[in-house]
Amino acid sequence: MALKNFMPDIEDVVEDLGVPGIAAIVLLPVLVPVAAGKLGKPLAKATIKGGIVLYEKGKGVIAEVGETLEDIVAEAKAELAETQVESAEVAAAD
Repeated sequence: MALKNFMPDIEDVVEDLGVPGIAAIVLLPVLVPVAAGKLGKPLAKATIKGGIVLYEKGKGVIAEVGETLEDIVAEAKAELAETQVESAEVAAAD
């Protein structure tokens, strides 16, 4: 069997875990030793809170960009339709 069958698809992993899950996996080796210390727990919580805030803000920005893009596409389609109508009217007048 090929190795590919044993490895999960990276897109599926990213979609399933999301940004917080991936950040947790990446930061886990750093956070575990830090969490053992007296200052570790507050530092770990602050880091996690910051990550959550950034993730939430990122979701909002992505949603806004998506809406803006949808508006631009709708305007472009409307302009194309208008141009086609004008072209049809000119062709019919000839």
